[in-house]
Amino acid sequence: MMTPESIGPYRVVKQLGEGGQGVVYLATAPDGTRVAVKALHEGLPGDGRLAKEIAAARRVEPFCIAQVLDASLGGPRPYIVTEYVEGPSLHQAGRHSGADLQRLAVATATALAAIHRAGVVHRDFKPANVLLGRDGPRVIDFGIARAMDAALTRTSSVVGTPAYMAPEQFMGAAAGPAVDVFAWGAVMVYAATGAPPFGNDSVPAVLRRIQYEEPQLGGVPEPLRSIVYACLAKDPAARPAMHDVLFQLIGGQAPRPAAGGPAHMPSSGPPASGSGHAGPAAFPGPGAFPGPAVSPGAAAFPGGPAHVA
Repeated sequence: MMTPESIGPYRVVKQLGEGGQGVVYLATAPDGTRVAVKALHEGLPGDGRLAKEIAAARRVEPFCIAQVLDASLGGPRPYIVTEYVEGPSLHQAGRHSGADLQRLAVATATALAAIHRAGVVHRDFKPANVLLGRDGPRVIDFGIARAMDAALTRTSSVVGTPAYMAPEQFMGAAAGPAVDVFAWGAVMVYAATGAPPFGNDSVPAVLRRIQYEEPQLGGVPEPLRSIVYACLAKDPAARPAMHDVLFQLIGGQAPRPAAGGPAHMPSSGPPASGSGHAGPAAFPGPGAFPGPAVSPGAAAFPGGPAHVA
């Protein structure tokens, strides 16, 4: 598909990415502001659902998300305009450690908690949907997440995302905020180790591990490791709420499993020996949290700005 010269009143500069939902372009608004314009694929769910989801997205506090600025849901090719965040995605940036990992954990947990508070469920939280902007990490692609759920769960559309999806999403069950909690845990494992906790090879193999096997948490330091382990519970009812995850991160306290959660998990965290998991690693205490700001080295990560469809 050729890059269009313009989309609505927005002049296209270049293509930034393409995925199951549509194609994202860097563009300039009539006033010269740089924006990200997502041109949605044809045949998406009805305009009414998209309009409601975008309205909900606009209620999310803008401090750690890419804000929805404009949308046109009519015509053969709807589009959504968001704030342009200059910086690599977490997928491009790869591993974090120490205070950088803490900042990333707090910023993304804060973003998801704010999204849930606005009545939105992301449903496709993954490293490609976290942008490491100069003023801190930003979460993208949540504005149409609920309306896009059917498309995201088709086998032809989930290549690359199953590693971050909760068991209930594969089973066709209702996907509430708990799916984002699970995805956040998986993304934090990727951030700490460079690999998702259930692998990222064939879809059937990943699906089987997510449903039946323990997550691989070697290399994830404590107390983050115990928090992540609770988030990766198979039963959505056993996972903590996102705002509780945020409180645990700030307080440096490991969560205890909820009723019905994994009975084999010690209250101090996941097994550290004889299970294939690495033992607890040094992780600075809560006093080291300087707030959700990106690390100074983020700009040095390979890859250019990454808005992913």
